[in-house]
Amino acid sequence: MPWFSDRSYDRLTMDFSLSEDQRAFQDAARRFAEEVFAPNAARWDAGCIFPKAELREAAALGFGGLYVREDVGGSGLARADAAIVFEELAAGCTSTAAYISIHNMAAWMIDRFAGDALRERLLPDLCSMHSLASYALTEPGSGSDAAALATRAERDGGHYVLNGSKAFISGASETDIIVCMVRTGGEGARGITCLAIEADSPGLSYGAQEKKLGWNSQPTAMVLFDDCRVPVANRVGNEGDGFRIAMAGLDGGRINIAACSIGAARASMEAAAAHMAGRKAFGQRLADFQALQFRLADMATDLEAARLMTWRAAAALDAGDPDATRHCAMAKRFATDAGFEICNAALQLHGGYGYLKDYPLERFVRDTRVHQILEGTNEIMRLIIARELLAR
Repeated sequence: MPWFSDRSYDRLTMDFSLSEDQRAFQDAARRFAEEVFAPNAARWDAGCIFPKAELREAAALGFGGLYVREDVGGSGLARADAAIVFEELAAGCTSTAAYISIHNMAAWMIDRFAGDALRERLLPDLCSMHSLASYALTEPGSGSDAAALATRAERDGGHYVLNGSKAFISGASETDIIVCMVRTGGEGARGITCLAIEADSPGLSYGAQEKKLGWNSQPTAMVLFDDCRVPVANRVGNEGDGFRIAMAGLDGGRINIAACSIGAARASMEAAAAHMAGRKAFGQRLADFQALQFRLADMATDLEAARLMTWRAAAALDAGDPDATRHCAMAKRFATDAGFEICNAALQLHGGYGYLKDYPLERFVRDTRVHQILEGTNEIMRLIIARELLAR
């Protein structure tokens, strides 16, 4: 088999039309984003407001456990279905949609890998978003090199005792459950274990809130463990399975953040097209200048390519395709790069107006910039893709 072949093409069935059910929850997500997220997004951003009440409204529509199984209150949807929802939510408020995507990733990890007792205890409240979740992998000394994490968990009877810290944790100080990777064994990936840590655990505290360029509608802080006691019953999977669980969560997280980039880019492009149709310069509409028409055409083409790559990755993940991790990395790399560039181009097409907070363009630019960094930097996405190609 040539090294450049794609085995998954043999199994691919292409149908780019949405089903009736998909159109229904796409419409529901779009209406919610237009009626609840979009009118409040600027205020949440300016005031660094974490909109818990609105998150629970989103959960009432089924968005709190999109691909969690139905027996614990989840919606039981496919990854492609979730991508459709996240695109719509992100067009209203990218920062808040991105938090919902992280919450969903953490809930799915519990649903997929935890025992029945932990699933049944935690997931009903997570799916309703009466409890909120964070995901904690990154540390001050280990970002892209996640297998080097140093937070230690020592067994003490029926508990683990944790010491260490996690960095850049979305939702930290406001969430109730932290799905956290800790070291229970030796160095490297095989020494890592996953715990679902309740926020009121003794010995758990938080650093100061980070002051960020974007994503201001969700708090971000360090999580600190000082002899923090966590019941062994809160372990997700077996000891030593944590790195594998973390990477499985990130495959889906990369699809989610790609979809959030697409939503922001679509909203920005639509705003740019409307501005071009109404704004005049040198005696004619901006829409009549061929150079600007070409710019808009390139934005639309990149947006469509990003969406198709994201749906392709979602289908691969749902199907258990052996190439799914590569497809997720490709979609995340392309969609987050394209999404940011489309938002930035839309701002440019607005001229000076795009730079004003009276318009949503500058917020979309700020909120999408971090998508190229989190869930694995886009440089790490290239590394994942290249390693798989060269290993064939």
